[in-house]
Amino acid sequence: MMSGAAEIAAFSRSAPNALSFDLEDWFHIVGIPELEDAARWSGFPSILEKYTLEILDDLDAFDVRATFFVLGWIAERFPDVIREVARRGHEIGSHSHMHRQVSEFDRAGFADDLARSIDAIGECTDKKVRGFRAPSFSVVPGCEWVFDELLDAGLDYDASLFPIARAHGGYPCASEPHMQIAPSGRTLFELPMSTMRFAGKQIAFSGGGYLRLLPMSVIRAGFAQAEAEQRPVVVYLHPRDFAADAPLPRMPFHRRFKSRVGVGGARQKFRALLSSYKFETCAAIVDSAAQIGTLRRAS
Repeated sequence: MMSGAAEIAAFSRSAPNALSFDLEDWFHIVGIPELEDAARWSGFPSILEKYTLEILDDLDAFDVRATFFVLGWIAERFPDVIREVARRGHEIGSHSHMHRQVSEFDRAGFADDLARSIDAIGECTDKKVRGFRAPSFSVVPGCEWVFDELLDAGLDYDASLFPIARAHGGYPCASEPHMQIAPSGRTLFELPMSTMRFAGKQIAFSGGGYLRLLPMSVIRAGFAQAEAEQRPVVVYLHPRDFAADAPLPRMPFHRRFKSRVGVGGARQKFRALLSSYKFETCAAIVDSAAQIGTLRRAS
């Protein structure tokens, strides 16, 4: 029988990388005052359908399945898009209902928002929602009750933890898949975002603005580090990462830079990743781990 460490190593060697998308529109960027009033969202032009269908076509071309973490609000407004994502064989997870950061909720409010998102997704597909990703990776220390709420809602895994500090989140944890301990003592499979060592620091490299900003040589170095450490890379993207024509609201220069940097070359980078590495859904990685045995529990 394999030891716990050997089980983790065997899982990591056999598992592909996790490919995921946060299915939200350009106006769901957090922290921008003119976008905070949800009553205005339906009046904004949308880039969601156009770029989601382009993403789906690229995935089909490379025969890759991915996880789409969907806002309940999006599922209500674009049910045919969500049905098309499911029809093409991809996993549908929850990205909350209204794209509010977890730290803005009390526990009851979060539970209600989560339930609304699951119900809205359920109107589009009969597939079980198994996973959750918090908007802006906003599960932070002090919000551990979220793990119990996810378990109570019947979810199998979380993909909300960002192991290094960032503007809207950051949670100190391992960069490898692990079992996260909830306050109740129950455990939930955690698929944290990937980091790499670069210039003496730990940095993110495999999603959103990080992936658009960094050259492919650095991104490939991050994949190589993860492979050497026998852990899957978690890639996350949004439709707006490909949308050079998305409206740009008023925002500070550093937010404007992060929103636009590398958008023109994002699809080329995305296709390069699809042609170079093996990817699967987040749920497939969870299932692979379950077949092998218990992963390390978070301390």
